[in-house]
Amino acid sequence: MEKGAKFYITTPIYYVNARPHIGHAYTTIVCDVLARRQRMLGADTYFLTGTDEHGQKIERSAAAAGKTPKQWTDVIAGEYRALWDRMGISYDGFIRTTDKEHEQGVQEFFRRIRDRGYIYKGSYTGQYCVFDELYVDAAPGSPCPDCGRPTETISEENYYFKLSEFQDKLLKLYEENPDFIWPETRRNEVIAFVRGGLKDLSISRTTVRWGIPVPDDPAHVLYVWFDADANYITAIGYGGGSAKAKKNFERYWPADIHMVGKEIVRFHAVFWPAFLMAAGLPLPKRVVVHGWLLFEQDKMSKSRGNIVRAETVLDVLGSDALRYFLLREVVFGQDGSFSFDALVQRYNSDLANDLGNLSSRTLSMIARYFREQIPYPSPKASRSPGDDAVQELGEQVIRNTDELFSNFQLSRALENVWSLVSAVNKYIVDNEPWQLGEQKDEASLARLATVLYTSAEALRIITALLHPVLPLASARIWMQLGLGDIAGCRLQELKWGQLKFGTKLGKIEPVFPRAEKNAVQRMQEAEQARSAGAGVNATQPAAAGAKAGEPVTLAATAKGAATPSPAGTSPASAQRATEAGVTGGAATGTGDGRITIDDFAKVELRVGEVKTAEKVKGADKLLKLQVDIGSEVRTIVAGIAEKYAPENIVGMKVVIVANLQPRKLRGIESNGMIVAASIGEKGLPVLASFLEDVPVGARLK
Repeated sequence: MEKGAKFYITTPIYYVNARPHIGHAYTTIVCDVLARRQRMLGADTYFLTGTDEHGQKIERSAAAAGKTPKQWTDVIAGEYRALWDRMGISYDGFIRTTDKEHEQGVQEFFRRIRDRGYIYKGSYTGQYCVFDELYVDAAPGSPCPDCGRPTETISEENYYFKLSEFQDKLLKLYEENPDFIWPETRRNEVIAFVRGGLKDLSISRTTVRWGIPVPDDPAHVLYVWFDADANYITAIGYGGGSAKAKKNFERYWPADIHMVGKEIVRFHAVFWPAFLMAAGLPLPKRVVVHGWLLFEQDKMSKSRGNIVRAETVLDVLGSDALRYFLLREVVFGQDGSFSFDALVQRYNSDLANDLGNLSSRTLSMIARYFREQIPYPSPKASRSPGDDAVQELGEQVIRNTDELFSNFQLSRALENVWSLVSAVNKYIVDNEPWQLGEQKDEASLARLATVLYTSAEALRIITALLHPVLPLASARIWMQLGLGDIAGCRLQELKWGQLKFGTKLGKIEPVFPRAEKNAVQRMQEAEQARSAGAGVNATQPAAAGAKAGEPVTLAATAKGAATPSPAGTSPASAQRATEAGVTGGAATGTGDGRITIDDFAKVELRVGEVKTAEKVKGADKLLKLQVDIGSEVRTIVAGIAEKYAPENIVGMKVVIVANLQPRKLRGIESNGMIVAASIGEKGLPVLASFLEDVPVGARLK
């Protein structure tokens, strides 16, 4: 990649008529993967997402909920932002169309197009689909051609955009720039639509009040799609007026990729470029269109009652599992199918058995046989054709991955990386390093060093290539390889042989433990509860030995309740997890110190089993614990040393808060808190426990 290159990618801004589901997460994850990869290629990357908050549908959704439109949009926008933060989405900007800067930019955009002669005043009588915010050319009572819902007859004065004047210009655009719309099937659909004839487009409403006022004529509000499309330029400074805003806009515009679902391709590949042409602004380089994520063979929607929420998967398997499944299982650009059974099967097969096993046994044998240091492979006597075959495949996989990602063949890119994962696992089985390690002769040890170095170097390449897709797991494997922060890895510099001999390994821990047998059942039950509107329906169990009325405290003292952002996120996301609790927009309490059930539901309480415990040097009250929470083993620093000796706590099942931002205590990063009661005048801790046996990783409700 050339020096100084920039990359600007956008998701569609999500309509806040309902809370986010896994279909929204799919679009956002794909954009996040592409943004992370571009950062690893050295590009100055800007990743934009946000929420679309105006229009008639929002007015009605808010009224049905007994809220004002602003109250409604604050809550739902907060849901989106909180979910993206929990998933570690590395967005640089989150725009809301209710932002003042956006309103100013949209009005400037309107003025520019109007002053160039492409807007006039008229009136409209006809059909309108409120669900799609779409004018429909059909007879009264006709269903919407896009969603099938009944249309409504409206009659009102409007401002019109001269879309008809851009028919030939758009066709020329598609012809001269065949990559403008991807994939080709969507390009052909758009061309057929435009060739069928374009009519002038109403871009204002007078019967709707929830929107951005038309400049100089506040009786009108701007049509929601004119308002929404403009977010891609207002978010990076258009209309801001300041020198900084102008510089930012000039730096990042035009967008390199607008990522959209197939149901809104017309708005992005026809209306949006026509608006920009009318304004005399550069066009985006590419509109990339993906298919739908289907559940039970139908598109997910609130009205169909077949929603799957990302939180359901995050609670049981974590964000990396969801990311990998969606990119590996769905052929990008086509419709894909989601099921909990397929998710767990893919997780156990690819992540736990293949990648997790490769990482665990390679690093464990290096630790055992070479004192936790990357061994030096003997260049002559210890080599075999199998070593060269792994190296050649590794070099080929690097080249192929770059090409496949560039062509949006995301599933094939992962399949390509997994060819190396499988080959190295077979290589280890064939060479039996555990047998070589039991031999004491020089030749066996030299061969062992070569086998383990080759395996570790292949693991390093696999980890680097997978980082955009598996940011959390790859960062952990990178650390275990002794390579530090993976954020410094640059893919354009990646090649075989860069793993330095003698590198000291980090602490080796499981990355992808196998999913429990009841994982599918747990996700199904959780989704059923969410669909039925059920929240957390049980209170926190009382700590053993605590008296009624005594406070239950957290044994560690870190604050906040957000998941840590993974290594390699954008600078803008560094403090996002802690900010989410302040700016999320959801109600935060009742005003008398009590919290709502929604607030409590944000706290993720899990059953953990203490595997190891040791005192923290120089701290009388702190223990450093390794706690198994089912999906992983966490390091947690807890202030319980005054009550519990290290040898007495090993094997105990405890309650931990699992979704806290990590915090360093005495130089140790603590990833969670243990729940305990504070007893007596000295406030000695007593751990919360259970009367019955409970599985490790179980979530408290």
